[in-house]
Amino acid sequence: MIIRTLIISVLSVYAFTLTLRHNLHMFQLNGYKNDEHLRWLKKNIRQQWLLIFGLFSGIIRLFLPFLVPDILIILDLIMIILVYRALMRLNNKKKLVYTARIKRLIFTLLLLSLLIAAALFFIFGTKGISAAMVIVVSLELILDLAANIINHPVEEGINRYYINDARRILRSMPELITIGVTGSYGKTSVKYYLETLLKVKYDVLVTPGNFNTPLGITRTIREHMKPSNEIFICEMGARRTGEIKEICDLFPPDHGIITAVGPQHLETFFSIENIRKTKFELADAVSGKGMLFLNGDNELIREMAQGYPSPVLYCSNGSKDGYYAKDIAVSDLGTSFTVVTPEGEEESFHVRLIGAHNIINVLGAIAVANKLGISLRELKVPVRRIEPVEHRMQIRNQGNVTIIDDAYNSNPVGSKAAVETLAMFDGVKILITPGMVELGEKEEEYNRKFGNYAADNCDYIFLVGKNHTKPIMDGIMEKNFPEERCRVFDRVEDAMSFALGIRDDRRKFILLENDLPDNY
Repeated sequence: MIIRTLIISVLSVYAFTLTLRHNLHMFQLNGYKNDEHLRWLKKNIRQQWLLIFGLFSGIIRLFLPFLVPDILIILDLIMIILVYRALMRLNNKKKLVYTARIKRLIFTLLLLSLLIAAALFFIFGTKGISAAMVIVVSLELILDLAANIINHPVEEGINRYYINDARRILRSMPELITIGVTGSYGKTSVKYYLETLLKVKYDVLVTPGNFNTPLGITRTIREHMKPSNEIFICEMGARRTGEIKEICDLFPPDHGIITAVGPQHLETFFSIENIRKTKFELADAVSGKGMLFLNGDNELIREMAQGYPSPVLYCSNGSKDGYYAKDIAVSDLGTSFTVVTPEGEEESFHVRLIGAHNIINVLGAIAVANKLGISLRELKVPVRRIEPVEHRMQIRNQGNVTIIDDAYNSNPVGSKAAVETLAMFDGVKILITPGMVELGEKEEEYNRKFGNYAADNCDYIFLVGKNHTKPIMDGIMEKNFPEERCRVFDRVEDAMSFALGIRDDRRKFILLENDLPDNY
């Protein structure tokens, strides 16, 4: 009896550590938001069925011990350990970051787990030790949600302190110009392009990476803002209505640029109209006091433009409104185009970005920089210096292979543009993709259409993940694409290895379109 209890204790501690770590990791990837984590649990419940089995086994063990012997508890714990060790090896794209918040969550989780174990021991005595252990391990499936609720007042207080400190820093710099950048896609690219152009004349601070939430912006200001900064380019992200307004209320922008409105994060926005409404919360924040720059190529934006006084449009689709591009010439070495200002001034540019779809984002940056006092002629050299943003149509040459890395957060518009850009290269055109996510009820439809586009533009198509990519496969087969040139792999690495092994004398061009995080 003592030996069995000791074995169960050791296995339980190990299993507890693994299950706690895995579910905290997923909770962190889901943004510490209980509703998103619950949706994730619902989608992925089969992945963690052993915890549900363990929970029921433990409960039955408490009341009907003869139905669940210790050997069954031991076997369940061993299976949990094996499965969660495998998940730990697989989920390594973005590791769990032990932030101060995660450490506070772990403390609360441990406290809750000890209280549950103590309560079960108090009620059932030593008979319930093995049952209590497997129950505590199994409850790690949902205890992070409870711990998050308990910690909420503390987290709110800490966040409020940091946000107020960031607002104090901004108030101490009344001459600072803040430019808000938002959009369903393109906002990060425009942010960095604009930084490159404005540095010609100004001392510029930009929110790094994906620091586009209230806390990310707060951290940027507190850690990187200097008295010498003249312009602050602030990327504003959102997954729900009202989130751009929240950012604008905390950190009021002087000017704003909306790069796109499209089907992104439909799972949390629920409709395109909600997305448009949220993006234009930035327009409402700058209306009447600053300049509002709008992507005139985007019909959903153009429809809203007339509701705002004197917005600055920028267009690359043939429209001659505001700033517009003409004479666009695309090659595998980059893109050339001519910019015409609202006043009729013209200047030719060359940028080392592939694909005509990139011009609209460069044009938006040119429009803002020009309105802030930098002439088109002064912008020629910095435009040439613009580099692809990491994982956004970024080109890497490796011997006889060119990798086009577009692995960041694919969307219906960008994925179509990416495969059409791939088609212009002279060589073997290979697509590797897991498809698109967070598109709500439209996800299957958009992925099927993506399959259509891919079949029209690629020589080989390699999908990652059988279940999620089925709609893409359906779209590919609708186009009678050769089956022997379309395969499904479990991992991106396997697809890449197979692609590199294709025997062909021509140069290979491999497009990596999207890369799903570990919680997908």
